[in-house]
Amino acid sequence: MAELERLDPGEIEARSMEIIDQLLPEGPWSAAERTVVKRLVHASGDPTLALAVRFSESAIATGVQALHRGATVIVDTEMVRSGLDSRRLAACGCAVACLISDPEIVREARQSGRTRAACAMRAFGPRLQDAIVALGNAPTALREVLAVAAEGLAEPALVIGMPVGFVDAAQSKAALAEANLTFITVEGTRGGSPLAAATVNALLRLAFGES
Repeated sequence: MAELERLDPGEIEARSMEIIDQLLPEGPWSAAERTVVKRLVHASGDPTLALAVRFSESAIATGVQALHRGATVIVDTEMVRSGLDSRRLAACGCAVACLISDPEIVREARQSGRTRAACAMRAFGPRLQDAIVALGNAPTALREVLAVAAEGLAEPALVIGMPVGFVDAAQSKAALAEANLTFITVEGTRGGSPLAAATVNALLRLAFGES
């Protein structure tokens, strides 16, 4: 304990990454994908999560390119927003947008009986085009993004689909994997806002040449 008290946060993080690296198998990831996987394991404290992470082809490169051009990061919850690396996002010129608490969205959800998350994604509409969409809570938000894309209204640059839970979380993520979209997801019921935020932050590190 005394030794840990002498370590600064950066040293603790570096030691954590070393331990995670030793716990993970060699594959099947590229070096950049492995960086993201390690960050997700770090955020979850669960090494078994690694083998549930799925990437579409070129997901990392597409996400990094989107950050470099200042893409908007659209999130489903304020918790995702609060977990994002605001300093690196600002350096990339990326804004973060969340409508979950917007009064119009709250009113529409109450009147329609739909979730606020679904109403929010529908309200973004064309703004989803070329955005990074990071979803860590509601399967209904992911379903709405898939619907908007299927209707030809907008195609995000990257969908980080990580809703958590036992009602449609696994199924909505499976639908994302089958859609013609660039994505990063975690199979099954696991997910959550910390993982969605950790994925964006890992991409930001890669965008700055870090790991």
